[in-house]
Amino acid sequence: MAQQKLTTFARVRALEGWRAVAFSAALLERMLPNYQLFCELTEYDDGKTCRNSLDLIWESVCAPRSKINFAVQLEKVEALTPDTSDYDNFGVYPAIDAAIALAATINLVRQDDLQGAVVVSKLSQGSVEAYLLASGEATDDTVRDHPLMQFEIATQHALLECVESGSKPAATAAELRTLALDEGISNIGIDLSA
Repeated sequence: MAQQKLTTFARVRALEGWRAVAFSAALLERMLPNYQLFCELTEYDDGKTCRNSLDLIWESVCAPRSKINFAVQLEKVEALTPDTSDYDNFGVYPAIDAAIALAATINLVRQDDLQGAVVVSKLSQGSVEAYLLASGEATDDTVRDHPLMQFEIATQHALLECVESGSKPAATAAELRTLALDEGISNIGIDLSA
């Protein structure tokens, strides 16, 4: 299993330009609902600012000539990243992971951190692992074999295959979004239809 994980991150590391951004955005489609649920339950924020930032990231992939001030988007996302010391529920952790992943993707778009896609990939898998351990559904020894973790790894591979074979950014972005949302659950299993 460790070999498969290594392969995932190695493949992500090899992504460049719009492919890295689109892959990250697709993972964010599965992470952002965790943030939005946290906001809804705690009245932390309405979740719309981060959703808007993700939509602008997709726009930057589909219409690279768009004039988007990602420095401002980064400031907004950083300001809306919750602090664990303010909350005693588990939901703050996947919310933080989603916000950090969003900031990493913005830094990738800005070319401030060319390994942003790897950061997002690891955060997404880490969220699943933390959820499974915190909920008692898995232990350190069984977490890799848990169906939710297997689904996370399989989804990342499917997204990688799509982005690696895609040649047109807009068409590939549309396909990635569909793939990411296909099962109707977030990366930690939250039902997106609710």
